[in-house]
Amino acid sequence: MTNPTLWRYLQRFSVVAIAIILPLAIAFTHIPTAHAFDAPELLPEKYTNVIDLGRFLTDSEEIALDQKLTKFEEQTGWKLRVLTQVDRTPGRAVKEFWGLDESSIMLVADGRGRNLLNFSVGDAVYPLLSRSFWIELQSRYGNQFYVREQGYDQSILSAINAIATCLDQDGCAVVPGIPQEQWILTLVTSIVGGVIFGFAGHPRKEGEIFAWKWALIFTPLWGMLFISFGLGPVLVRTSEWIPIVRNVAGFVGGAVVAYLIPSPQKVPPTPEAR
Repeated sequence: MTNPTLWRYLQRFSVVAIAIILPLAIAFTHIPTAHAFDAPELLPEKYTNVIDLGRFLTDSEEIALDQKLTKFEEQTGWKLRVLTQVDRTPGRAVKEFWGLDESSIMLVADGRGRNLLNFSVGDAVYPLLSRSFWIELQSRYGNQFYVREQGYDQSILSAINAIATCLDQDGCAVVPGIPQEQWILTLVTSIVGGVIFGFAGHPRKEGEIFAWKWALIFTPLWGMLFISFGLGPVLVRTSEWIPIVRNVAGFVGGAVVAYLIPSPQKVPPTPEAR
């Protein structure tokens, strides 16, 4: 029979040996250098702003987009380029083909990933369009649900339109426009804020019509829901007045309904209870 004490020592020695040898083995293991793929033969013979290897755009859309990007560069100096790919990619060869620099933005639409859109952004662009802008842009127009409903072409064209709009107006903090699902969320938070405002205003004294004191006490709660989460996202993303009016109406409606709901009254004690 194996000595239990000896067995415990062997186990501890094995753990210590693995802890020492494994990091050394990883440190001295040769890892081959990754090389970006170059395939200049995939590039078109004629210069164009759009290389549609994935065939995500129709011929008319590709021509119109190429002309739009050329005109945009002439007017603003910003280079917008579009590359689509599925199983073939020219890799780094597009950088020399397009002469990409710090004032360039390359949209890469790759159908193999979970998100269709990727962006290569020059350093001169970030002061106008921050990293959070690109994350929001990618998640809004490149997600699988949007691509499935609108198509590859609309995903690409919508993203390009958003970029061009923001660069033309010297930058954006967020992606212009508000999606339907996001607006519904702002409407819900506006209504909830109104409900809290209405309940807080229930009269608590004889002859009191509205308890402004309590409504002001609850301002951080209903104000955050209505102003920060209800109106804020709409005001910074669109200049349209219809979603703003709807959110204000939702707040007022929620407040009126909550105010009209009778508050529970204290039942006076019976003579027996006294």
